[in-house]
Parts: sequence; C-alpha cells; structure tokens
Amino acid sequence: MIERHGPPDSLVERDVSLRVPGPDEVQLRVQAAGVNFADLLMRAGLYGTVPSLPYSPGFEVAGEVVRVGSRVDGWRVRDRAVALLRYGGYSHDVVVSPRQIVRYPDSLTPVQAAAVPVGFLTAWVCLFEAGRARAPETVLILGAGGGVGTAAVQLAVRRGLRVIGTAGDMRKRTFVTQELGAEACFDSRGEWEADVRQLVGARGIDLALDPVGGHATAACRRLLAPLGRLIFYGLSDAMPRQKRHWLHAARAWLRTPRFHPLSLVEPNIGIFGVHLLHLQAKQHILTPALDKIFRGVAGGELQPVLDRVFPFDRAGAVEAHRYLHARRNLGKVVLADRTPA
Repeated sequence: MIERHGPPDSLVERDVSLRVPGPDEVQLRVQAAGVNFADLLMRAGLYGTVPSLPYSPGFEVAGEVVRVGSRVDGWRVRDRAVALLRYGGYSHDVVVSPRQIVRYPDSLTPVQAAAVPVGFLTAWVCLFEAGRARAPETVLILGAGGGVGTAAVQLAVRRGLRVIGTAGDMRKRTFVTQELGAEACFDSRGEWEADVRQLVGARGIDLALDPVGGHATAACRRLLAPLGRLIFYGLSDAMPRQKRHWLHAARAWLRTPRFHPLSLVEPNIGIFGVHLLHLQAKQHILTPALDKIFRGVAGGELQPVLDRVFPFDRAGAVEAHRYLHARRNLGKVVLADRTPA
C-alpha cells in the first residue's frame, strides 16, 4: 500500500476491510499480481489519475472467483480469471465488475496468467488499434526487453512485420533477436537512432512504440517514414532513480518534443497516445483481444516472458520495485505466494 510517496521501502502492508460485492460484482481471490513500471511512478507520486492516499498499486491480477453477485451471469465460484484494475492489485482479494475479468487457459499457472494482460494488451492496442500496423511494415519497439516490449515483438513478428528493437544490455538484445525473432535490437544507451537509420535507409520506419519520452521521442519522430505513426505510451525517462526527483522529471518533460498539428502535415505523419487503463469505453475491443492473446499463449504461438517472481508481501513488493528501477528485468515481474514448479 502507498501511504506516502517515496522510494520502494516506503511501501507498507496493512489489513484493510474488503467491502461486500454488490449484486453486479464478483470477488476474486488474488493468487498473483503483475508489477509494472507505472506502479513505480505511482509510488513516487509521478502518476496521474490516482485516488487519494492511501491506496494500493497494481493493475493486473490472476486468481479465483470466491463470491458472485446475485445479478452476475456466466461466472461461478472457483472460476479462474485475470482482472484489469485502475489500482489495488497488490491485494489478496479484490472486488470487480465482471467486465474487468477474463478467463485464462487451464494450461497456465496464475503466475503465467498475471504476466499477460497489461503487457500484451498495451502492445496490442499500440500496434493494431492505434498504430494500425500491417505487414510488411517496419516497426521500432523501444524497451523491447521489457514487459510490453517482449509482448510487442512477439505480436509484431507473428503479424509479419519487420521488427527492430532497442534494449539496455546485451542479454536483452540477444533474447529479442534470437528468441523472439526481431531482425535487430540496438543499445538503448548508445547511438541507436544512427543504427536504425543505417539499417532501414532513407525509407525510415512505419511505426514507433515509445514508452521512454525525452530525446527518444524526438529520435522516433525523425525516423518516421511518410504515413508513419508514433505511438507514445509512457515517460520512463522521468524516473531514472528509485525516489522521485522533480528536476529529473522536469527535464524529461521538457526534453519530450511538442507537436503542432501543422508540423505533421508536410511529413505525413501521425502521433498517438495510449493509456490502457483509460480505455474502459473500449471494452468491446479489449476483451476479444485478450481472448485472442490467451489462445495464442495456450497454442504456443505467444509466450509471457517471465523474469522473476517475488513474494506476495511487503518485502517482495519492495524488492520487485527495486529490481524494475535497476532495469534488470527481461520481460515481466510478478508477485505471488509461491514460485511455480
């Protein structure tokens, strides 16, 4: 739980009374919770649209239905489900609307299931809903070794796109190319813009997925081909340390370019912003997409890249946040009561 903004060890563990589910709600016993970079921004006080303190972070959970409201159809006690939340996932029980939950395949453990929703759905929306990507277009995926990045590479390769990534260390870059099938993956701490330009030539790229901001956004803009699209879905450049630093955040904000509509006309480019958790009005798109993703995972065509499982307690959450701050993760980090065999 977040009672005050600060470094990872400011997280606290509290017993909180759970409200009784209403007639149109279900109660889910949480068995695993995904940890996302946005959780770190929440804890540091750099995330918008959050409730008043105190509250629990956590956007995605996997678990078992334990109570069903009297007007809820299609769900029964002991059904397995994942849930997408605006906050509150670092909890052992959550009360949600049936619109927020989706069944996951029996072949997956709760830990594997919790590693899917936010990463894969964000990647799906960026690529196919906002970006309208189609073969044989070229897509540049910044942070290709992270939770969203590893999902985006897989989805793009599966759709026949030419995929180029960036990542911060050789282990991640090798995984993105040799295991996930990207054509190339360049050092995100190096001169990756020049590397991408040398690879694609004057033609440029058709789509860029940018969760970084700052100078990276300007580089993506310069690389866009005519009718290219820049999909912006994060500002990780604002959080280089474990504790909020307003000067760093301000610099990241100021380094991120502003685009006047007229500046998009002559180069024939588009800019799109994506925030998955503000897409409740598009549930008719998200739910079928997540169903397709889970079918792909069950069929072996997609894989949740799971890096580490930390204990589902305060100490585990603190260490998980520190791990993500250090950019050590290759794929997803999950909190769970136990690591699956």
